[in-house]
Amino acid sequence: GGKETRSIQTSCAAALAAYKLRKPVKLTLDRDVDMATTGMRHPFLGRYKVGFNNDGSIQALDIDLYSNAGNSMDLSVSVMERALFHVDNCYKIPNVRATGRCCRTNITSNTAFRGFGGPQSMVICETWLEQMAMKLGKDIHELRRQNFYKDGEATHYKQVPSDNHIHRLYNEIMSSSNFQERSEEVKQFNAENRWKKRGIYLLPTKFGMSFTVKFLNQAGALVHVYTDGSVLVTHGGTEMGQGLHTKILQVAARAFGIPVEKVHISETSTDKVPNTSPTAASVQSDLNGMAVLNACEKILERLAPIREKHPDYSWERLVGAAYFARVDLSAHGFYATPNVGYDFSKGEGTPFNYFVWGAACSEVEIDVLTGDYFVRRTDIVMDLGESLNPAIDIGQIEGAFVQGLGWCTLEEIVWFDSGFQFTKGPGTYKIPSFNDVPVDFRVTLLKDSANKKAIHSSKGVGEPPFFLGASVLFAIKQACRAARSDAGLPDEYFPLQAPATAERIRLACVDTFTKQFQSKTKQTD
Repeated sequence: GGKETRSIQTSCAAALAAYKLRKPVKLTLDRDVDMATTGMRHPFLGRYKVGFNNDGSIQALDIDLYSNAGNSMDLSVSVMERALFHVDNCYKIPNVRATGRCCRTNITSNTAFRGFGGPQSMVICETWLEQMAMKLGKDIHELRRQNFYKDGEATHYKQVPSDNHIHRLYNEIMSSSNFQERSEEVKQFNAENRWKKRGIYLLPTKFGMSFTVKFLNQAGALVHVYTDGSVLVTHGGTEMGQGLHTKILQVAARAFGIPVEKVHISETSTDKVPNTSPTAASVQSDLNGMAVLNACEKILERLAPIREKHPDYSWERLVGAAYFARVDLSAHGFYATPNVGYDFSKGEGTPFNYFVWGAACSEVEIDVLTGDYFVRRTDIVMDLGESLNPAIDIGQIEGAFVQGLGWCTLEEIVWFDSGFQFTKGPGTYKIPSFNDVPVDFRVTLLKDSANKKAIHSSKGVGEPPFFLGASVLFAIKQACRAARSDAGLPDEYFPLQAPATAERIRLACVDTFTKQFQSKTKQTD
């Protein structure tokens, strides 16, 4: 996320040196300097009031969101806007008053991160839903089903999701994960073990797809066809390991009806495609794929008369004939997402082109005496329309989930009161490793969910699965709940602050040891 804006400090210094010296300059930061200056994701605080009937139907939400923006604005307003759009997660709430405040503090300016405010807001949503279920004494899954968006219902920003698959998807994850059976097994295990506890939790998500800033929803592309039949494509997206180039190759190959091996990518450069939008918001396959398709269709339109005369020509022969007929075999493509944009001053518009739906079920086991944990199994079902490349998309889902797991359980950021960042390197800031990946990891793509609003009925994948890592946080909380029950505490709501580090897990499992330090270790909601 920080790639969008925070590189400017380093790039400007390098550019100035290059200008003065008239030589190429490369500037590489040490990891601790990088972490101390780039900024982190925004910590959020949510204060809320929720109104609901005795039958469990949600009636109203009054919520104030506060984000720690750091010492400058950066992208904090846009992050907060997306957070406000996601206060509902997957639930229909007839009356919503949501307020966001970006708080200026004395730390490094915080910046964009995968999810861009949506995950923070949805964690708060699922927290109050958990409290609501405990208050009513009702099964949380029945509450979810009761309050999920139904076809034709509008969000609190007045957009009707046109591709609502949450009911089918939730039923599928319940079935494929054997949730009911495994829940009973978890209860049995907890009854037989005092110092090891397990928890299992199922979590849904809804993620809006588009830049919330309207003008960014555009892309350009340049396609050249050569006389040997090879194709060179340049587009406005940056390949950083997410598989974007591979998908673009597939789009061009499919358009021309040729093998992928005949299509080549020229690295992104503004001397080929100018005025590019950031490679962000999980919509680069949508935007750049449509721009490439637009360019390919222009070339195909020029080739149509020759194809009509020579329907039996191979691709190579067709291109050769076009060249001799002086047909232009180069085209610029452009795409702008239609009908998107939201006016906050009027409270109206369509902020998102479509939504990605998903759900995850995670089972964890904790050590009550140390606070250590591991993920026994995770099942994920994602609605990605007709996937352009299932292998890439499943890899993105797995990576996003593990990244979300790290956000919720490992990656604690410690600041001194002076604004000094203590956790700024691998010695103090822990990211997920191989041991943190679920032992049993199952990812499924929802079938028969074509999306007519994106390239070849697909959907974006980068950010939506990230929030599902929070299923581990809530599963850990269920395990702590079992430990607290054994300690004689009443079965009532208790806070578990994220990230759920070993220290916090240990202290949440109240027993004779932790009671000695309760006055000194007060957890906050």
